[in-house]
Amino acid sequence: MYTANPYASLYREKRTTADDAVASFADGGLLIYGTGLAEPPALLWAFANRLRAGDLKKLRIFSSLALQTAMDSVLALDLADAVERCSGFVGSGERGLVQVGLNYYLPNHLHQLPRLIREHMQVDACATVVSPMDRAGYFTFGTANDFTSTAARCAKRLIVEVNEYMPRVHGDSRIHISEVDAVVENHTPLPEVARSEPGPVDNAIAQTIAGMVPDGATIQIGIGELPAAVCSYLRDRKDLGIHTEFLCAPMVDLIRVGAVTGARKTLHPQRHVFTIAIGDPEMLDFMHDNPAFESYPVSYTNHPAVIAQNDNLISINSGIEVDLTGQCNAEFLAGHQFSGSGGQLDFVRGAYDSKGGKSILAFHSTAKNGTASRIVARLSENAIVTTPRNDTHFVVTEFGVANLKGKSTRDRALALIALAHPNFRAELQRAAEDTYLV
Repeated sequence: MYTANPYASLYREKRTTADDAVASFADGGLLIYGTGLAEPPALLWAFANRLRAGDLKKLRIFSSLALQTAMDSVLALDLADAVERCSGFVGSGERGLVQVGLNYYLPNHLHQLPRLIREHMQVDACATVVSPMDRAGYFTFGTANDFTSTAARCAKRLIVEVNEYMPRVHGDSRIHISEVDAVVENHTPLPEVARSEPGPVDNAIAQTIAGMVPDGATIQIGIGELPAAVCSYLRDRKDLGIHTEFLCAPMVDLIRVGAVTGARKTLHPQRHVFTIAIGDPEMLDFMHDNPAFESYPVSYTNHPAVIAQNDNLISINSGIEVDLTGQCNAEFLAGHQFSGSGGQLDFVRGAYDSKGGKSILAFHSTAKNGTASRIVARLSENAIVTTPRNDTHFVVTEFGVANLKGKSTRDRALALIALAHPNFRAELQRAAEDTYLV
């Protein structure tokens, strides 16, 4: 027989409205809010309302991968003069802000971001969506552990927005009511994120990558159409595992069909490990209170030494361009920050150090409707190196695969030229000869 929840009275004492929860936030303070599906709509709108009313003159924000809620509230253009925004990753909604100087990027290795928050930021408030409190007084961070869990414990004030639609997630994802300063209830459906639809080139590349993933491997997959395509070609595998930064619906599909069991994992066997999840309601419902899913801070999931403890770790990420020496730019385009380093280099290094592991960088051979090659003689002017040439392992396009490890600068250049679209190979060959790579 169970007694009443012993923490119910403490919960009631801390429960308040969104407006009251943010009323004491001071001018110029730093706010960190939940990533992706954990953006707290009631609280972000309460901050935006204070700014529009002139009650709050200046707000500093640090976050990552803004969705529509943030774009419509605190990142709205009419508040640009009052909001100073810094981001750990630039998503599609923020790219326009970056190009006009309304959003700044914090260069980072993603696994180090919690440390940067602890040591270099004075966080005045953290606001995030959490799953409802259990009988022991714990909420969970749900879909967004990443750096949010660190910010929650570093902030002078922690405000949680309780939402019954946020799945309860196991692992190191709990936060206790005693650690919380204010509770706001807002039970609204989480944003729906449509699945990416792979095209013919994605499918061609995915088939090649799938052939590199053996039964029993543990996989990490990035964001976009290509990862979704890769998952569709892994449905016949046996005992795959998941240790990933980003958990998406196609990966959860592999669990449903039995291709992913985690039975052969050497770290967290039979557990699907991630730090952030974005998907549809069906995926979130499957995750809810499912002990096979475990979320951890990104300082753990993305630390190369932790990643390497998974034998046969296959890391699959993409890039914008790779030059003939093998260095990869995955974050800078047309003179501006286009995305971010994310966890690419974390997993590139961790996967290579894994026993039997492989790091794969995959992308279409061309861009701009076939008018530009993604394999280039030199990275574009002012481009950023996301993965240095010393770290690049496998490169895959629709024209094949090249293992750059152990290859000289000459052999690398020749292997990469063979992966370029035929329309650009002669030009790349001439460039390689002009620079004495071949």
